[in-house]
Amino acid sequence: MKAIPRISHLFIMVLFTVLSFNSLAAPALYKVEKNGISSYLFGTVHVGDASMKGLPKKVTEAIDQSDEVIVEVDISKLTPLQMQQRSMPFMVLKDGKTLQTELSKQNYNKLKDYFAKKSIDIAMFNGLKPWAVMVTMMQIEFQNAGFSDQTGIDKQVLAYAKEQNIKIGELETLEQQLQMFDGMALLSNEMIEETLEQLADINIYFIKLVNAWKNGDMDTLTEYYNMSFDESNYGKISEQVMLVNRNDKWVEQLVPRLTNEKLFIAVGALHLPEQHGLIKQLKDEGFSVTRL
Repeated sequence: MKAIPRISHLFIMVLFTVLSFNSLAAPALYKVEKNGISSYLFGTVHVGDASMKGLPKKVTEAIDQSDEVIVEVDISKLTPLQMQQRSMPFMVLKDGKTLQTELSKQNYNKLKDYFAKKSIDIAMFNGLKPWAVMVTMMQIEFQNAGFSDQTGIDKQVLAYAKEQNIKIGELETLEQQLQMFDGMALLSNEMIEETLEQLADINIYFIKLVNAWKNGDMDTLTEYYNMSFDESNYGKISEQVMLVNRNDKWVEQLVPRLTNEKLFIAVGALHLPEQHGLIKQLKDEGFSVTRL
């Protein structure tokens, strides 16, 4: 198989891990069983296009059979204003720091050129942390490519659960997710270099990844995982902060509940594969995990 380009860890976070489907698509859905209790595990994508509107029947049926839907963060309970009010303290630089002081001269100039081509003055972002600026960049590119969080699977799962009056729970808070980004602050220059490179070819670094998810192609998703979270210092720290630490905490929360409750767990797709993924960890805890 042709090697897949390394994808930015920030891309992975925004797309698969923290914010209807094509009728021919078959996103991966798993049944989790132990002691006669059945739950479901679903790897999601956080943004979608028009073809992804509408949940597959097997997903809605699984939700209907569950006592509670569990997501990373229940963003449906927050208004846009509340979201902004809770997010901004984490996004703003303090102690006289600016975007320019946090980046190398070369990377700051690259960022300045990027925004200039879009007729945007980089001064608008001077008070924001580099990761917050990069999230904004990706939102711009996703929107230009026809993708929105409004058609992302997370929001659709939440909307369906509310329609069916099914209880909704969350694995972490918005503040915990934002603090995770701060854990990557020392890697800002590496992150922006990768992000700028990949924004230049959104088809290779984004569309193909989304298509792999649509088709439930876990082999390709796993290959993206391994290409991204490699043996470099950047790769190791990113994997630990974005995935391993969070997966371990989630499993600790979920294991006692899965033996007594029927849960539908919807989390970013790249939280599922590999040795630290939820599938292996649940199997290690004695659960039967079967793809449907």
